[in-house]
Amino acid sequence: MRAFGDLAARDAAAGREAARINARLLAQMLADCGVTVDCAPVCDVPVEGAHDIIGDRAFCGDPARVADLARATCEGLMAGGVLPVVKHLPGHGRAFTDSHAELPVVDAPRAALEVTDFAPFRALADMPLGMVAHVVMKAIDPDQPASTSATVVRDVVRGAPIGFDGLLFSDDLSMGALAGGMRGRAEAVLAAGLDVVLHCNGVMEEMVAVAEGVPVMSGEAVRRWERAEALRGPAQPVDADDLRARLAELLGTPQV
Repeated sequence: MRAFGDLAARDAAAGREAARINARLLAQMLADCGVTVDCAPVCDVPVEGAHDIIGDRAFCGDPARVADLARATCEGLMAGGVLPVVKHLPGHGRAFTDSHAELPVVDAPRAALEVTDFAPFRALADMPLGMVAHVVMKAIDPDQPASTSATVVRDVVRGAPIGFDGLLFSDDLSMGALAGGMRGRAEAVLAAGLDVVLHCNGVMEEMVAVAEGVPVMSGEAVRRWERAEALRGPAQPVDADDLRARLAELLGTPQV
């Protein structure tokens, strides 16, 4: 995604168009395989010195440009019949450790978070699906990562700083940022106010433990999912070859 951020820094309209085309092509590939949800775009705003686990998955360090390119990506995916998942709420860009391995702790003041980290998510609060990070925001809840913090979910993600009312997924439960057994992790995520837990490593024993701790979706979670699905219309017809040629032209790269 950094390629689109770099392009947008030179030409905002070209960057936006390229991001949308790229997402539309991705949607076609996914839809051809029967995939209807993509855990993208990354809306994190990286800061200097942060861990490179986000790296070039991030568009750039400008919150407004991130929001613009992320929305273009969402539009491209949805035009292809695939629902986007904005991530990683409320922001992973300041993490100085890899949440796949350990729990990152962000020590920035809330005012700074609201101006930078939260801003792209606030701009995309109308999107249907989001993913919450395993990152501690000390200024809001010094004890729990966002994904298991009812305070962060209620007061920031759902509350005024961001105002996201779409369906909320956790990040992967098997990541090293979380402690305890898989069932307990799943229960903590749902208790914090998220709608769906994700477990992604394919270890059957862990999958069984997660399933034992997760009830059938109900209530507001069902409403949010139904609303998301209602937004997922049929793919709009496109000429993929033309789109690939235009994307190559915009990026100044050979056509694949």
